[in-house]
Amino acid sequence: MTPHQPISPRPADPAVPDDFAALAAQPIGYWSGVAHDAVIRHIRDGMAGIDVTQPQWWILNQVAGAGSAGRTRDELVARLAGTIGVAPEEIARAADSLLARGWLTADGPDALRLTDAGRAAKARTKELVDRMRTEIHEGITDEEYVGALRVLRRMIDNVAAARGAA
Repeated sequence: MTPHQPISPRPADPAVPDDFAALAAQPIGYWSGVAHDAVIRHIRDGMAGIDVTQPQWWILNQVAGAGSAGRTRDELVARLAGTIGVAPEEIARAADSLLARGWLTADGPDALRLTDAGRAAKARTKELVDRMRTEIHEGITDEEYVGALRVLRRMIDNVAAARGAA
């Protein structure tokens, strides 16, 4: 089959053979959902082993990335709410948890900054995240990974364009 011939979609089949025609007919909604669930479950299970949630990890990164200015709770919610289905109140709760642990401190009018304990927790979590990324990317070249991301981004743009045309 060439990229110009339409392919008739088939029902999702986890046991589909690894050949071009069979895979090309598989529904993206099914496979992107399965990949999402497997990767997010792996990440969140790994983080649970060191008593960190994914939203807490995002906050540690955001606050560290802000340098000496820190980030306000509102900035964190604006930047992170909706990321992988996380509601605004979950970001606020994660920030509260990090404050209670002593990993963040609030300076002035709600400017959050990392404490020494927060920097240490961020470093531990970064080691875990790097290890999990290696596990997830095993056997996948950087070129394949970038190609997959480009395809997914194009699909997202195509859906947005189709919704705009409807």
